[in-house]
Amino acid sequence: MKLPTTMKASYLLRPTVLELRDTPIPSAGSGEVLVRIEAVGSCGSDTHFYKAGSIGDLVVRGPIILGHEAAGTIVQVGKNVDESRLGELVSIEPQKPCRSCLYCKRGDYHLCPKMEFYGAWPIDGAFAEYAVIDSDFAYAVPGHMSAEQAALVEPVSVAVHACRQAGVTAGSSVFVTGAGPIGIMITQVAKAFGATRLVVSDPSSPRRNFVLGKGATSTVDPTEDDLSLLHDQFDVYIDASGNSGAIHSALSVIKRGGRAVLVGMGSDELTIPFGYLQQREITISGTFRYVNTWPTAIELVANGAISTEGIVTSRHGLDDVENALLNATVNPDAIKSMITPFGGIRG
Repeated sequence: MKLPTTMKASYLLRPTVLELRDTPIPSAGSGEVLVRIEAVGSCGSDTHFYKAGSIGDLVVRGPIILGHEAAGTIVQVGKNVDESRLGELVSIEPQKPCRSCLYCKRGDYHLCPKMEFYGAWPIDGAFAEYAVIDSDFAYAVPGHMSAEQAALVEPVSVAVHACRQAGVTAGSSVFVTGAGPIGIMITQVAKAFGATRLVVSDPSSPRRNFVLGKGATSTVDPTEDDLSLLHDQFDVYIDASGNSGAIHSALSVIKRGGRAVLVGMGSDELTIPFGYLQQREITISGTFRYVNTWPTAIELVANGAISTEGIVTSRHGLDDVENALLNATVNPDAIKSMITPFGGIRG
């Protein structure tokens, strides 16, 4: 297959300014593969970069291609990569660690200080027709999975990492705030891990109804319902909203000795009732992306433990990335926007 020399890519030039450009197609280096991108999801972090130009200390300092929830077909292999991989449909783990630092050596490669992550400046992401990734971070998916499902492995991986961090296991009771894409995936992964009570809080009625069909045993409307009625009832609390008020209100639902894991991106500072956490020996932690999650996430999607049906609520071309990024902020029924660079979905 002869590849073109240029590709279309959507560049963020500065906050709220995108430009569709023709740019050279990257080449696969040693140990790398070139992937023809068939589906890439729009994430809340992409929207945050688009609006603000930064997330915490990650600042966009020049033109960059956003997008990291990607899947596609391997069309070129670099040196030391078996040519039999050509034509594989793969889900991309969008990060490249140094593999030699303390964190990489002990298995926590997601904490690598030299990490190169898609869409985090200066590393280009996948709102483009082609992207390069290390061969072992391009995971082949079963033949019955579609490119969209392969792209959704990324948010499933976020959920797998969060549930592992929280210690979700057989019989766990889990409270989740936020029924967006990550909250929905957390609910399903927690159920797959054995949780038997899964209560999800979200102010949106459509999202509460949707998550009930994805494994939640019940839902809560935080604008109407009294959370004090759930005091001291859950082994695990996971936030997928990033809303400081939601987090503060929900901490009281955790049992003594329970765990809280904060996944949602919100403000840089959070006020919490430390005395309450201390007296009850509640452990609270954040999560940063994921580590060693892709094989598990693929298996959960492939065997149906994670349902992707209905998650994608709109599809966009590379010339419509702005609407993809903003859809969830203006459409109450929106869940996940998917960019299809070549206008079609495989599978």
